[in-house]
Amino acid sequence: MSADLSEAKIPPRLADIRARMETVLLENGRALDAAQLLAISKTKPIEAITPLLDAGHRQFGENRVQEAQDKWPDLRAHYDAIELHLVGPLQTNKLKEAVAQFDVIQTLDREKLARKLAGLKDESGFPRLFIQVNTGDEPQKSGVSPAGLAAFYDLCTQELGLRIAGLMCLPPQDEPAAAHFVLLGKLAAQVGLAELSMGMSGDFETALALGATHIRVGTALFGARD
Repeated sequence: MSADLSEAKIPPRLADIRARMETVLLENGRALDAAQLLAISKTKPIEAITPLLDAGHRQFGENRVQEAQDKWPDLRAHYDAIELHLVGPLQTNKLKEAVAQFDVIQTLDREKLARKLAGLKDESGFPRLFIQVNTGDEPQKSGVSPAGLAAFYDLCTQELGLRIAGLMCLPPQDEPAAAHFVLLGKLAAQVGLAELSMGMSGDFETALALGATHIRVGTALFGARD
């Protein structure tokens, strides 16, 4: 977590999330900078985002390429060191725009997308990549199956030359999240990855206790979705 936030200016919800993060990290013997808070600003207008930026927060997540294009160029012009993550599905017809706009793409989830990304990987400013894992094997949800992760990781790294930073998951809504967080950690260890994007407003403390390096918090920071 960033150490340069001014305590006097931190919005109450941001201060609360930061305090809860610190408590869990300390209780589990983890360093206070072991995890990043991604403020999920999808559907939120610029005026809802600027109080966090004014407080020094710089890590944000968006679901849609077009929405990010509409909001973030102006914000980047006024605030430095912003790190923007794509946490929603990525269509190949938006790929060049996504590569140009985002610092991190967390939703690499299929071979076609990997091959298209590989064709752009030599461009400057290429984003860091996370593989999205469908830990519940839900047919309606994007992501690589746990059983197929090792082969997909090898395809990305060995055949296509992509550098993978970590894994991401969205557990099934009707199941306890902890088991899926544990599974993601085991899968990451099997392929030698250390970064885990897991945990949202309702379960980020569990995720932190189980090794999350990135938590994705929207509602708890901004209120109910518009």
